[in-house]
Amino acid sequence: MLRRNARQRKEYLYRKSLEGKELELYEKKRKIRQALEEGKPIPTELRNEEADLRRQVELEDDNTAVPRTHIDDEYAHAGERDPKILITTSRDPSSRLVQFAKEVKLLLPNSQRVNRGSMVVSELVESCRSHDYTDLVMVHEHRGEPDGLVVCHLPYGPTAYFGVFNTVLRHDIGDKKQVGTISEAYPHLIFDRFTSKLGARVASILKYLFPPPKPDSKRVITFANQSDYISFRHHTYEMPKGAKSIALKECGPRFEMKLYQIKLGTVDQQHAENEFILRSYVNSAKRSKLAAAEEEEQ
Repeated sequence: MLRRNARQRKEYLYRKSLEGKELELYEKKRKIRQALEEGKPIPTELRNEEADLRRQVELEDDNTAVPRTHIDDEYAHAGERDPKILITTSRDPSSRLVQFAKEVKLLLPNSQRVNRGSMVVSELVESCRSHDYTDLVMVHEHRGEPDGLVVCHLPYGPTAYFGVFNTVLRHDIGDKKQVGTISEAYPHLIFDRFTSKLGARVASILKYLFPPPKPDSKRVITFANQSDYISFRHHTYEMPKGAKSIALKECGPRFEMKLYQIKLGTVDQQHAENEFILRSYVNSAKRSKLAAAEEEEQ
């Protein structure tokens, strides 16, 4: 198992190292294709390689025309089977954090919650790999209040770190009659204002925690971005008098998230490359990261 994981990791890193060369070759083929379509002369710097590049352009199809990236490899098999998620907490959790972890377990289909005990992070990740889990979700706290959420995709990453704010658990929203029971139906997902490249990346990390829903599912989970704070809401709905009358019922929990780091590796790899880090004290700190600039101005 250890040898196989090491071999697979080396193969993944090797494929990732080839991206620069593949991108350079793709750019050359794009220039050749553009010159042929517009009837213009071949660029001078490409004339020595023209014959070979023309042959490669002719052999391309829809799958090979655009180069794949390590991001494609991370979620290449995401649609083939439902996600399988392990949920745990930081060490020595308070009762409120344990309750929050239980409610996160109810939110995510096909998930399992385990007590952290004395397990270190590397043991958790190795256990998840050996039991064929697709994601590891860890929740953290500060003085009894949930304040952190880590989503680690397996076996290679990425790992997203979120700050958690304004957590309202189910019993804080209302009594059982108001919030009802959580449906086990696979939910429909709504992602609002995730229009930048980073926003699409975050949306894909969160999206692949959930399996595809059935069309008649009455359960909806919303991730709404406002000034880079992601509001999480969980509802069920009914249509007592047809499509024109929709009754929403909030199931909870309710909280806000803020992305502060994405690592190109698993949570146990301390020296993995950083894809994104939130830097609060630079000139562009106030600029929106998850939404495109035009949409943020509206």
